[in-house]
Amino acid sequence: MSERLQPGDVAPAFTLPDADGNEVSLSDHKGRKVIVYFYPAALTPGCTKQACDFTDNLDLLADAGYDVIGISPDSPEKLGRFREKESLKVTLLADPGKTALDAYGAFGEKKNYGKTYLGVIRSTIVVDEEGKVAHAFYNVRATGHVAKIIKDLGI
Repeated sequence: MSERLQPGDVAPAFTLPDADGNEVSLSDHKGRKVIVYFYPAALTPGCTKQACDFTDNLDLLADAGYDVIGISPDSPEKLGRFREKESLKVTLLADPGKTALDAYGAFGEKKNYGKTYLGVIRSTIVVDEEGKVAHAFYNVRATGHVAKIIKDLGI
């Protein structure tokens, strides 16, 4: 388990396959602000709500200078089905090896119904144009989170 990121930290570099198998790197977005959000699993109710919220607000976020990338431990194939089924427009990246999840502190110990286990911690990291962490939100709720980010970023 890695440490949680703090504002001012350098955002860890990553290169992961998207839903079409094309490699996408954080460095591809240099000079732009990037909202990187981590979610447990495609095609589940909470993750679908969150991805649809980002898609619904993508134009607003893009106009404010933000790119949006969603990362989960799913396979590119599953992400492709997720994108098609829900008409998603956000970039979805596959991290089955959990390298980015780990580097961003978005994989670790969770508690649910009194049980402790390892899993994806629903998190959102906002990276500035210089590649530094501007905001780090951990243990976020799927519902209402996008509206909160928009408010917190002053968009």
